[in-house]
Amino acid sequence: MLVVEGLTCRFGAKAAVDGASFEIAPGGFVGVIGRSGAGKSTLLRTINRLATPTEGRILFDGVDVTALRGKELRQWRARAAMIFQQFNLVGRLDVLTNVLMGRLAAMPAWRSLTQAWLEEDKALAMSALEQFDMASLAAQRTDQLSGGQQQRVAIARALVQQPDLILADEPIASLDPRNTKIVMDALLRINKHFGITVICNLHSLDLARSYCDRLIGMAAGRVVFDGAPSALTEHVARELYDLEASEVMGGVPLPVPEAVPALGTAAAA
Repeated sequence: MLVVEGLTCRFGAKAAVDGASFEIAPGGFVGVIGRSGAGKSTLLRTINRLATPTEGRILFDGVDVTALRGKELRQWRARAAMIFQQFNLVGRLDVLTNVLMGRLAAMPAWRSLTQAWLEEDKALAMSALEQFDMASLAAQRTDQLSGGQQQRVAIARALVQQPDLILADEPIASLDPRNTKIVMDALLRINKHFGITVICNLHSLDLARSYCDRLIGMAAGRVVFDGAPSALTEHVARELYDLEASEVMGGVPLPVPEAVPALGTAAAA
């Protein structure tokens, strides 16, 4: 169970997250929605402890995440895997090595410095790539891949961390509609097949309604909606998105497949 209590994160006088409180049970697919600058990215980065909270607490299975330091903090960041909008891959390295980076937190310091990968870690990384139809590209430089392929590599890297939750910060913001669906389907498969909790920042309300079983709406750093997608009325959505409402509500929804696609069936991008 992830518990966020009165979480505030300030940068100078500005509160990017302002008194956020909610609980997320294991195995959920939660969408965090709201206009640009609402505090969605800072919320996820604070949960991961990439940003330092000013006030409040983050608890996970009773452990105070906000109090973690050193090795325990590194272990938490492995358990709460981040997926970023800009992929955060090393372009000059091959796909397999980028995925193996997700194992660094589980390795002794001397081994991580030399990147002396264990055979079992290599097998785990290849298995993750196979699940997203990327194993054939394991030896290819990452900067030679398309955006959709790079994001699938980033998801595979998160998966080999063997996390308890995945924090996806606008993972499809720079992708075209086809790759958007491929990446969202990949996150959905991880959620359903492995039972990993997914918290995903999304700008598109249609996507959030299609893929998520719960929505948390933010405005000016505050949580102003928390409930099922069906409970998000057009009136509330317009309050959340203000002038951006026509942009995020004007598209055609991308339906979730009737059955969750089996692992390893992602289309090539």
